[in-house]
Amino acid sequence: MSRMHDPEATKAAMHEVVEEMYNKMVKGDPPTMTLPVRTKKNIQFDEKLGVYKYGKRSSVRNATDLGSAKQLLRALHVIEFIDEMIDNGKSSTLREMYYISEAWGYGKFNTQNESNNLAEDLEIVTRCLREDFKLRPEEDGARIIGNLTLREKNRRGDWMTINARDDVGDSGYGVPYNVELEKLELDTHDVDFLMAIETGGMFDRLVENGFDENHRCGLVHLKGQPARSTRRIIKRMNEEWDLPVVVFLDGDPWSFRIFASIAYGAIKTAHISEYLATPTASYLGITADDILAYDLPADDLSNKDIEALKAELSDPRFADHSWQDQINMMLDINKKAEQQSLAKYGLDYVTDTYLPEKLAEMGL
Repeated sequence: MSRMHDPEATKAAMHEVVEEMYNKMVKGDPPTMTLPVRTKKNIQFDEKLGVYKYGKRSSVRNATDLGSAKQLLRALHVIEFIDEMIDNGKSSTLREMYYISEAWGYGKFNTQNESNNLAEDLEIVTRCLREDFKLRPEEDGARIIGNLTLREKNRRGDWMTINARDDVGDSGYGVPYNVELEKLELDTHDVDFLMAIETGGMFDRLVENGFDENHRCGLVHLKGQPARSTRRIIKRMNEEWDLPVVVFLDGDPWSFRIFASIAYGAIKTAHISEYLATPTASYLGITADDILAYDLPADDLSNKDIEALKAELSDPRFADHSWQDQINMMLDINKKAEQQSLAKYGLDYVTDTYLPEKLAEMGL
């Protein structure tokens, strides 16, 4: 799979899917679509790529089954919709596509997740990307602060040169949904590493305290579970600029999963892990050890937290001994902590003490 297809190649790939269904019907056979099973039990580590990809387990959508027939019908409607968008030079949010399906009769989506999942199904069978389909998410991409210079093509087709420190306000550079070369070029940088940060409050604290300049780093606000464009631009900066990536998150099971999506690949998008995941990314904190070592204010784990941690113990992405130790320790102490709990020691503690100590341990 190439990173991006030109519009005609994207259309050709979609038309092959339609043609395959048509040819089966002409022969008197029911149309089908074969897809990988998208669960943690069907992901495996790809030694060559260094990320987790789908395994060999698959499911077949067969038109003889009513539920599968509806999914195949929806796929045809979506392909037609994308085809028209490409011809007209338009794009659509996933939410807009969900509402447009109101006119598709039996092909109407019942939930937003059905719409989102079908877009991913088409990525798999066409070997194209959602960006090729001109489909974009509702959520914004990351915010970036630091001495990083990028070139972005605006809607008029002109290239703009933007420095993510000197040419932006305190909110930083907003990452667009399409961060491929056709839209975004990485120009120059004068930083030693990237730090991806989960929460807006902590991102703003580091910006206000001048952490990016004092420690020669680029700061990336993940906005919780990071958008695909966020994961992709982190990977591009890591590979094209050879920048180490450290990830600074809350200390809870959900943040562990955020890290897994950045470093190993998300289960939902394991078909494109090699383009979104950064295998060399390192988890900085908050760790279960930190909760104890820094005596952080912490909350008791909820039942959902405990279930999530136990599920992670059997997730192949967390099979490493260090992760198993961290997860078991969190279960043992029955505590979780937020990044901003470090403010217990003052507003400057995170930038003056905690982060320098943790970075020193990592050799940065």
